[in-house]
Amino acid sequence: MRPLSPPDAPRVKACRRRAREGRLAPVLLWFVTPLDGWLILDGHDRAVAAPAEGSDTECVVLARPVDDDVWRRLRNLTDEYERRTAAPARRPGAADHRLAEGLGTALADPPCETARTVARPLPGGTAAWDDLAARAMFECPRD
Repeated sequence: MRPLSPPDAPRVKACRRRAREGRLAPVLLWFVTPLDGWLILDGHDRAVAAPAEGSDTECVVLARPVDDDVWRRLRNLTDEYERRTAAPARRPGAADHRLAEGLGTALADPPCETARTVARPLPGGTAAWDDLAARAMFECPRD
C-alpha cells in the first residue's frame, strides 16, 4: 500500500522502456473487501509506466477458485502439462496440443470468486507458506 512513484523516477523510467518494447510484466492485483478496492501486490512502478507510455496496464488478478473441484481440476491440468513439458525432448503430439489448449482455456477464465476477503492461519506456518509461494511464482522477468 505504498504510494506510487512519479513517472520520472528511475525505476519507472526503466519500466517505461520495457513498456515501449512490449516486455512489461503484468501487475499483480488483489481485491480487498475491507478496503473496497484493489491492492497492488507487485508492480507499483509498472502500474505507473504503462499509462505514461500510452498503453494499457496488463494485470493478473489474485482470486480464489469457486470450489475445491475447480481448484483440483486446474492443479491436475497444470501438473500434467508440467510433467509432459519436463519429459525428455520428443516430438509433441496431438494430445500435447489439446492439453496445452485446455490448460490455456481453463486458466484464461477460471470461475473464481471476487467475494469477501478472508484470512485464516495456514497449517504449517511460515514453512508451508514458503513452499506454496515457491510453487506459485510467476515466470516473468524480475524488475
